[in-house]
Amino acid sequence: MIRTDDDRLLPVLLICAQAVVWPGAALARGTVPSGSALLVAALAAGVVTAALALRRTRPVPALVVVAATCALGAGPLPAGAMAVLGTAGVALALFTVATERDTFTAVLCGAALAVWQLLQNISLHGLSDRDGLDLVLVALLYATACGAGVLVRRARRVRRAAEQRLKRAETERHRLPAAERRRMERELHDVSAHHLTAVVVTAGAALGLRDRRPELAAEALEFAVETGREVTRALRAVRAPAPSREELPSPEERLLDLVAGFRRLDQRVDCEIDPLPDGAVADAAYGIVREGLTNVARHAPGAHTKVLVRYGETRTDVVVTSAAPPAGTAAHAAGLGGGRGQGFLRSRAREAGGTLHSGPTADGGWEIRAALPGRTTTQVERSAPRGYRLAQVIAAVALVLQPLLPVLVIRAETTSSGSHVSAGVLFALLAAAQAVALLWLRRAPRTALGVLLGLAPLWPVAMTVGDYTGPAFLPPALSMLATCAALAGEAARAAADPARAAGDSARTAVDPAQVTATADPARTAMGPARTSAADDRPRVPWWVLPAAAVIVHTAAATVAVLDRGTTLPVWELVAWVAVGAELAVGAARWGGTLHGRRVLAARGTQEERLTVWTEEAVRDAWAERRRIAAGLETTVLSRTTDMVAEAEAGRLDTTAERAREALAAMRALLDTVRESEGEDEAGARRRPQPTLQALDLLAHQCRATGREVEIRLTDRVPERLPTAVDLAAYHAAEMVLAAGGDQPAVLELDAADGTLTLTATGVPRAARPAVRERLTARIAPLGGTLTPGGPDTVHLRLPLAAAPAAEQGRATDREEGSER
Repeated sequence: MIRTDDDRLLPVLLICAQAVVWPGAALARGTVPSGSALLVAALAAGVVTAALALRRTRPVPALVVVAATCALGAGPLPAGAMAVLGTAGVALALFTVATERDTFTAVLCGAALAVWQLLQNISLHGLSDRDGLDLVLVALLYATACGAGVLVRRARRVRRAAEQRLKRAETERHRLPAAERRRMERELHDVSAHHLTAVVVTAGAALGLRDRRPELAAEALEFAVETGREVTRALRAVRAPAPSREELPSPEERLLDLVAGFRRLDQRVDCEIDPLPDGAVADAAYGIVREGLTNVARHAPGAHTKVLVRYGETRTDVVVTSAAPPAGTAAHAAGLGGGRGQGFLRSRAREAGGTLHSGPTADGGWEIRAALPGRTTTQVERSAPRGYRLAQVIAAVALVLQPLLPVLVIRAETTSSGSHVSAGVLFALLAAAQAVALLWLRRAPRTALGVLLGLAPLWPVAMTVGDYTGPAFLPPALSMLATCAALAGEAARAAADPARAAGDSARTAVDPAQVTATADPARTAMGPARTSAADDRPRVPWWVLPAAAVIVHTAAATVAVLDRGTTLPVWELVAWVAVGAELAVGAARWGGTLHGRRVLAARGTQEERLTVWTEEAVRDAWAERRRIAAGLETTVLSRTTDMVAEAEAGRLDTTAERAREALAAMRALLDTVRESEGEDEAGARRRPQPTLQALDLLAHQCRATGREVEIRLTDRVPERLPTAVDLAAYHAAEMVLAAGGDQPAVLELDAADGTLTLTATGVPRAARPAVRERLTARIAPLGGTLTPGGPDTVHLRLPLAAAPAAEQGRATDREEGSER
């Protein structure tokens, strides 16, 4: 069975095709090539095949070898002997360069090849001896190969980023409930270890010294009251934490505390630690640093150690490097390890989506180096140093100028037979201008399309000025290929990003004054909203540019044919040319739209999986929080309240007893937290629906999967909201974030005049009609409204007192039933 991913398959197929063209066609006509020609062809084919087989590992050298071999072999061989290898072989090598290297290298190689062939023809035939349209066709082939390779590389990068993001989301789906359970367990342990234990100790001491120091009883009672109230506040914060990242220690603070702990053990540790987002990457980095410092303390005590944690766009570097231990230092704990630490480290790095390597250093120390996922899952091309780019350009210029060496060294006896520039040179200049316009298509699509349409009428002029004698339709067709490529790209982007079209429709349908009037008063007071340059541009209907392309290219092709002369009537010629232009433009838009819809469908599938996993993670973590909070309500909080009441009544003995009961209940609850981590399917269906108190879990899950989300709650938001409003507001926030996108988002909640306002910023895809319909269906039964506030902002308003009583009752029943 032939493997389709084998790099040798395509070179073998190219050799077979070349053998069919030559010498196969010559043998079929009865012409037998000479033995020397067959030998040269076999040698050239062997070199080309070997270079193409290594094209993925060494793409640029393979391209140079293939191009040079085909050029050298075409000299002594008859026409067509290197046709397939010189075109398809070079195009395959250039395609591989575009897929395996950066865009600058690919464009430089393609341009160098085209200019090299142009200068070679100029050195052989001058500027006016040939029409040179074959140069344009070859340049078009190179541009197609280069562009296709760049698109494939981008698609591959996006696909890998999506896979990595899905893998991270799946990991965090199982991690979030456990993280929430550990958080509450840690908070409960702190409360029991510090506050309640202090009350028990203080009360016991006051009871023991009651006869000798009676004033201690009053102080113990006052301490019990204050501590009991503080315990109540702390437990309520554990039960319903604010959606902020400031309450728990950040990963950076945890790493700094870890380093400080080893410094207290007389370890010399230097550190450079970047802020990290909470999640699997931060946990892996903490575990790797902890294991590395532990190994240093165990095997090389006193050795100078450096900890480096660099959080970048595409990767997080975690490096722990230790020098050789000081002379005469005894490693008393060297035999305490189990020998499985390195395996655990690699396993931890793999689970976080990274890799880890460890080994000795040149100076006798040890280094642990891990590469973990970075800030974004999208891989960004590294910018090469300027010196490397300069060397690339110099090498390309040197290779390009090689065909001109004979002209510079040897003085020609004859001059060119004409004084004017050939059509081929003019065509090459026009094709280069079109290529530059296509490179700017993503940044300035309207300008690029305008330039392409402006260049189209110049092709018939070049035909006339250069005395072109080839097919009249070919130059206008080449011009139209660039326009069709641009239209296909625009159609693909429009189909893959309908939020942009939806935003245009929304800006057209909504009066800006109305939007300003209904905007958040707090935001209005801060000043007018900022709008981008794209919002200020006039909206152009989608059919204007395709219609303009049909008209311009029809006129250009008609002029080119009429200048050459034709027997068809003008109206019939215009009709046929217009039909051909319409078919070409329609096919380009159809192909681009089809590709964009495929991209949109793939992205929708990914976002749907991310949404489902986020919902499951938040609901599981919310169920853990509610389960533990229920234990707090029935045991610890009630006993703490009794302790405060007894202390206020002045009964020290009963106060101490209630404190012991609260401490025992806390410890029993801690034991319960560690048990019953799993649930059956029936229990999963009875999980409570999250409310606004679960926004911190939602933001945590989004940040862990690569999207920065910030939650802001003003002091005016009531602590307790109507159940229906609470549920609807959370689901609306969840729906807005689930609309997709990886840009940072901010959810701000405020309450004023009996209305809860949810302002979401950084969510441009929330403007899609489908998302707006779902949001409206969620908040409309409660009397809520949805208002766009800009290209990436939406405002949702829910009345706090206008919710129907029946709806509130049904929501309350659903909430209570889900907890049973």
